[in-house]
Amino acid sequence: MSDLDGLYQQLILDHAKNPHGRVPLDSPTSQSHQVNPTCGDEVTLSLRVENGVIEAIGWEGHGCSISQASASLLATLVDTLPVAEAESLLEEFRTAMRSRGQIELDEDRFGDAIALNGVSKYVARVKCAMLPWVALEHAMAG
Repeated sequence: MSDLDGLYQQLILDHAKNPHGRVPLDSPTSQSHQVNPTCGDEVTLSLRVENGVIEAIGWEGHGCSISQASASLLATLVDTLPVAEAESLLEEFRTAMRSRGQIELDEDRFGDAIALNGVSKYVARVKCAMLPWVALEHAMAG
């Protein structure tokens, strides 16, 4: 394993153990509960959107390190973003996760979330990483 892979693994574990945004959100304008029945991951993501901007995001859940780290990284990325920008990030993330390692996330746009790049090589783990993003998609649509 390269030093970079080790760093990314550590970053995922750090976010899973000390997640960002893992708090119930008071007065959400929308929320979505998603379950990955394959491995038992669950995420409930809440948003407060005002004037087309995500003013606040919170989530609760349990599951594997990848799903919990993905929710944490997602919360840091989309908080205070316009919904249109969050939708754009969601589509880019989905494309990268479905690429089986052929497409990587752009560090300038995704920051620490690029630690999830390697997940796309493991089809069974893609659902874990995508779970909070699917919750975001449903919450934004709701």
